Amino acid sequence: MDQIAQQLRALASTKDRLQGLLDAVLTITAELELREVLRRIVATAMQLCDARYGALGVLDEEGEFLEEFITVGLNEEEYRALAGIEFPHGDGVLGLLIKNPEPLRLEDVSGHPASVGYPPGHPHMRSLLGVAISVRGEIYGDLYLSERHDGRPFDRGDQEVLVALASAAGIAIESARLFEQVRDSAETFQRLLLPTLPDLSPYAAATVYRPAAEPNHLGGDWYDAMRLPDGALGIVIGDVYGHDLPAAAVMSQVRNMLRALFYDRRTPPSDVLRQLDVTVAAGPGSAVTTVLVARVEPREEDWILHWSSAGHFPPLVIMPDGQAEYLLHEPGVPLGVDPELPRPDHRRRLPPRATVVFFTDGVVEHPAHAIDEGMDALLELALTHADLPVEDLVHALADHHPSDGRDDMAILALRLPDET
Repeated sequence: MDQIAQQLRALASTKDRLQGLLDAVLTITAELELREVLRRIVATAMQLCDARYGALGVLDEEGEFLEEFITVGLNEEEYRALAGIEFPHGDGVLGLLIKNPEPLRLEDVSGHPASVGYPPGHPHMRSLLGVAISVRGEIYGDLYLSERHDGRPFDRGDQEVLVALASAAGIAIESARLFEQVRDSAETFQRLLLPTLPDLSPYAAATVYRPAAEPNHLGGDWYDAMRLPDGALGIVIGDVYGHDLPAAAVMSQVRNMLRALFYDRRTPPSDVLRQLDVTVAAGPGSAVTTVLVARVEPREEDWILHWSSAGHFPPLVIMPDGQAEYLLHEPGVPLGVDPELPRPDHRRRLPPRATVVFFTDGVVEHPAHAIDEGMDALLELALTHADLPVEDLVHALADHHPSDGRDDMAILALRLPDET
């Protein structure tokens, strides 16, 4: 009976470990950020093998030494003791896996002929279990575990589980690397679609764009500014619904059409939006789009901000006396809803040195807060940094925005000169 009970316990333990391995694979393959994938691989390996310490060494391009070393398990005191100590590059026992990528299992590290000891402050580690991680047939790095919590050396079962995990880890690492390549390319593509502002002197203008934290980092936010033939300054801020390549493509089409219409029709902005809505609706790549079109018209002693909105957020005005407010208005419906609906125009006088901030929803929206809270927070943030040059102002707003960062964001700030 004792032997049968022992076999049943062993079978249950194997089943639990297998389930743990499956859960671990799901955990590491669900993550897309490479740094987080590597950290999760180490933490998961430690959990599966009940290890106190874990590390993952990433090889250099030539595969000769470790150029990165990610550790998990050290407490704050142990980290402080190692402050200033360079991470291992694959000398001694750790280098065995680099030279021969076969599983390595040692009961006593210090007793191995290749051991070179530990640096000052390093916690004592007796046992070691290491396996290589391959990506597309090439050794990417080595996964190391040390010191089981129960004090026993690592056994063959630990080794088999770690080898299986390393196989899945290679796939997760490759996915994360591919994601980073796509994300970087997508962000580059997105930025190429956005214009570089021309010289708008005597106005001071600045913009900032931040990609979404979504997997593909693409979005439909954009801005534009141009001198119009009648001497006014044209400003546009917009957002095509979606976070993918089609959204970015539609954004590019809408921006180009809007620029042409702005030059042709000039005023009022509502007329520009009406014609744009009709044109977008007739095209093959229509999508729901919010946009605000504004004209800054100089007068003898001040300026008129003349704008119309298709479902977009109101401009935020910072007055030279330190006051700030949103230019609340009837926003109208977004493009792509009903081109026949009326689009009202709005006007507001602005004094010299006033600053107008145009922004997209990614700056203020947060699922845990009402939109009014995000807008109030942005207003307070703008007041805090109101004295900064506009280039610094837009970056301060983007760096400290009240949103959750899961949407892309665009900000354009325009500061009026001292006199017309």
